[in-house]
Amino acid sequence: MVKYLHEIRDPIHVFVRLTDEERKVINSQPFQRLRHIHQLALTYLVYPGATHKRFEHSLGVMELASRVFDIVTNPNSISPEIHDNLEQIRNPEKLSYWRTVLRIAALLHDVGHLPFSHAAERELLPKGWDHEKITREIIQSEEMAKIWSSTTPPLRPEDIVKLAIGPKEDEDLNFDAWEAILSEIITGDAFGVDRMDYLLRDSHHAGVSYGRFDHFRLIDTLRILPDPETKEPKLGIEKGGLHSAEALLLARYFMYTQVYFHPIRRIYDIHLKDFLVDWLEEEYFPIKVSSHLALTDNEVTSGFLDAARNGNQGHKHAIRIVNREHFKLIYTRNSKDVEQNREQNLMVGKAVSEALANKFGAENFRHDSYSQSGGSPDFPVKLNNDDVVSALSESDVLNQIPAISIDFVFCDSKIFTEANEWFRENRTRIIQNLREVN
Repeated sequence: MVKYLHEIRDPIHVFVRLTDEERKVINSQPFQRLRHIHQLALTYLVYPGATHKRFEHSLGVMELASRVFDIVTNPNSISPEIHDNLEQIRNPEKLSYWRTVLRIAALLHDVGHLPFSHAAERELLPKGWDHEKITREIIQSEEMAKIWSSTTPPLRPEDIVKLAIGPKEDEDLNFDAWEAILSEIITGDAFGVDRMDYLLRDSHHAGVSYGRFDHFRLIDTLRILPDPETKEPKLGIEKGGLHSAEALLLARYFMYTQVYFHPIRRIYDIHLKDFLVDWLEEEYFPIKVSSHLALTDNEVTSGFLDAARNGNQGHKHAIRIVNREHFKLIYTRNSKDVEQNREQNLMVGKAVSEALANKFGAENFRHDSYSQSGGSPDFPVKLNNDDVVSALSESDVLNQIPAISIDFVFCDSKIFTEANEWFRENRTRIIQNLREVN
C-alpha cells in the first residue's frame, strides 16, 4: 500500500496529505498553472482578501473527496441493498483503484479554467467549448498520460475524465451507477465537494461568514442510498445530518447573493470581458492545450495594465478596471417590480436598459441578469427507522430557499447623475409599457 508521504498546510482543512504519485500530478504544468488563476476573478477589487487561487481550492477538493469516499464506502455505513448492487464496494482492489482515481479527478477538476475563471467563459470560447472540455483534453494529453501509465496500478484517463467533469449532455461519456456516484462526490448539486470547499474557502478569504456550515457533521452522515422513486443508488444523508445539508444550501444562497452576485463584482467581470474581446488576437481564448497552459491571469493583468497606461487595444475598458472607474448600478429589481411583472421574469431590467440606451446611447449601459433554474436539489434521506425518503418531502427549509436571481443595469459614471435623474422621472412609464406590451 502506498503511504502518505507529504503534507501541505491549508487554512481551511489544516493539512492536505498526498502520496508520491499525487505529488507528480501537483508538480505537472497543468496543475502548477492554477497557482496563477484567481478563484474569484476580480473579486479582490471588492473584497481585498479574496486573492486565493484555484491551486489551493483544488487541493481542498481532493482532501474532501477522499473523506467522503471513506465514509460512504465504510462497511458499517452500507446497507445490504447497496452492498449487493455495487460490485466495486465488495472488491478491495477496485475500491483502492477508484479512491485514487477520485482524488486525482478532484485535483484536476479545474485545470481547464480560463484566466480569471468564469468571468468571460461563455462569450470567449469557440462554440461547443467550455472549461470542462479543455479539462478533458488536458487529462488526456501526452504529459499527463505519462503519469497515468507510471502509477501502480496504471490509471485509465477516461475514468479520471468522467469523475472530474461529471455527466454532461454534450459529452460522449457513459456512466454506470458507481461512476455516477463518484462524479457526484466532486460535482454534485447537493453534496459536491467542489461546492463545499469553495463556499468555505471563499467565505474565509472574503472575510464574510455567509459560506460557513458544519461540513464535518455533513460528511460524517453522508451515505449511498437508494433513490426513493427509482431505487438507483445516489448520494444521500442520514436524518441526523439534514440540518447540516440545509445549512450548506443556505450558505450557497447567501454567498451567491452577498458575494458572487455583488453588483460591483459583476460589473468588473463585464469590464474584463469587454477588454478581452478587444485584447485577444484571435477573438477567442486558445483551446489548444499548450496555448491554454501558457495563458494565465498574469498575462491578462499585464495586458490590461499596459492598455490602461499606454492606450493600447482595450484601453477604455482597462481604464475602468485599473482606475476603478467602473459603471455604477442604476437599476436593480425590487420586490414590487417582481410582483407586478412576475410573468416577464427578468425582462424589467432589459426594458430599463433599452430605454436608457435609446436616450443616452447603448455604449453607456450594461444589462446583467441571471435566474437560477429549478429549486433546491433533492436527495435521499435515511430516517431513524431506516426508511428512505425525499429531502424535499422531509425538509421545510429546503422548500423555502429562494431561487437565486439578479437583474442589474449599470451606467457609465460620467453620465450617471443625468441618466439617473431621467430614469427616476420615467421609471413608472417604462415599467408600465413593459406590462402593456406583454
